[in-house]
Amino acid sequence: MARQLRAEQTRATIITAAADLFDQHGYESTSLSDIVAHAKVTKGALYFHFAAKEDLAHAILELEARAARRLVADMEGRGYSSLEGLMRTTFGVTRLAVDDPVPRAGLRLATADVTVRPPLRHPYTEWLEFAARKFSGAVREADVHGDLDISAAAHSLVCFFFGTRVAGRFEPAGRLPRRVAEMWHLMIRGLVPVHRRPRYVTLATQLEREIRTA
Repeated sequence: MARQLRAEQTRATIITAAADLFDQHGYESTSLSDIVAHAKVTKGALYFHFAAKEDLAHAILELEARAARRLVADMEGRGYSSLEGLMRTTFGVTRLAVDDPVPRAGLRLATADVTVRPPLRHPYTEWLEFAARKFSGAVREADVHGDLDISAAAHSLVCFFFGTRVAGRFEPAGRLPRRVAEMWHLMIRGLVPVHRRPRYVTLATQLEREIRTA
């Protein structure tokens, strides 16, 4: 049992070190030797758990996907409007990314040249479907314009969100909540009828503040 626990701890250490480097330098620019040095483990320990760098990336994507699904399930059970649920979910993922290099790297890896192996689905596909479902609900609830192009709105949101994380390597992770709030302020202005905007502008500001003061 002690040996198994040590193995699990070593695996977690390697994943965290890889995530930190993938986030800082990108997947393509990080080598297994870099990860070994950063994790302070032997090459043998790394190869015991992961045969290739792509296996490490896949493990990070799996962990990020599980965390995101838990977050989505929690939001779905709280009775929020569709648009509020979508906003709260994006800020929830942002909070995870600020606090932990693993989900932070997961967002960057979604745009890297990494093969996503079944049954795991690509993060872009999952988020696109989730955003489209929420925007469809927001149309029914009259929180966005009735003639909204749902597909275009979902695509724009997901690209904006992932792009914000990729560009975030040029500034501290703590700036990410502000960038997501800016994203939402722009989207609210374009998608939400004037009389409904104050509620969602206030919500975006509130959610950003909650992350920054946590």
